[in-house]
Amino acid sequence: MRDWTHAEHVQAAVREITEMAEALRDRDMSTPVLTCPGWDVAALTVHTGSVHRWAAAMVRDLAGRRYDRDAMEMGLPADPGGYAAWLGEGSGLLSEALLSHPPEAPMWSWGADRSVRFWSRRQLHETVVHRIDAELALGLPVSVDEDVAADGVEEFLDVLPYARWSPGVADLRGAGETISLQADTGAGWVVTLDPDRFHHVRSLQPGSVTVRAATSADLLQVVWGRRSADDYAVEGDTALFGWWRERTVI
Repeated sequence: MRDWTHAEHVQAAVREITEMAEALRDRDMSTPVLTCPGWDVAALTVHTGSVHRWAAAMVRDLAGRRYDRDAMEMGLPADPGGYAAWLGEGSGLLSEALLSHPPEAPMWSWGADRSVRFWSRRQLHETVVHRIDAELALGLPVSVDEDVAADGVEEFLDVLPYARWSPGVADLRGAGETISLQADTGAGWVVTLDPDRFHHVRSLQPGSVTVRAATSADLLQVVWGRRSADDYAVEGDTALFGWWRERTVI
């Protein structure tokens, strides 16, 4: 595992947006997205491209508050056949905004890091997960760079305590129980449930329950609920992991 710079997150986000747009080009936009119940590929594309533009607008303005995404003009094409290209065009808008200010410039975010750099990382992994959604829906092979995926698992754990719109997050407390997430490629994390909070560290140690997957890309799909329980090995207190997973849906 490695640490990332703001610029590296921006570059990776641009690559992911471009890759997702290419995967969607000339596809049936009415295809259901089973990992996002109630959405089809068109809705997935509109959501992802709109989030890019929403984040870009707030970063551009160094916004001190959350903008109302539903009230923004996104320039969405009338014909869904143009959605893939529209999604791809968002990469330029997003990268320009993210690179126009120092990464430490203060602004609103919903995480602990109230600065521009929160958004480069968040938009990278927003895109990665939704690219996975699109590829699963369309029957395309899913492949995520291992460094990107490892950072994505850690980003999920970093932002999870701040996902206050998800009622289950408030229940993630305990008496020292641990959830270990381990990839055969060498990345690993241990989450500890304390009486007043939960926290995580990079670690290869087993836990009260240990989830093992082949790669960080597989673990990324596990934590974001894109893999079924049959796709990975769970050792130890399986009920604990089921309890954790039910309460970490964000």
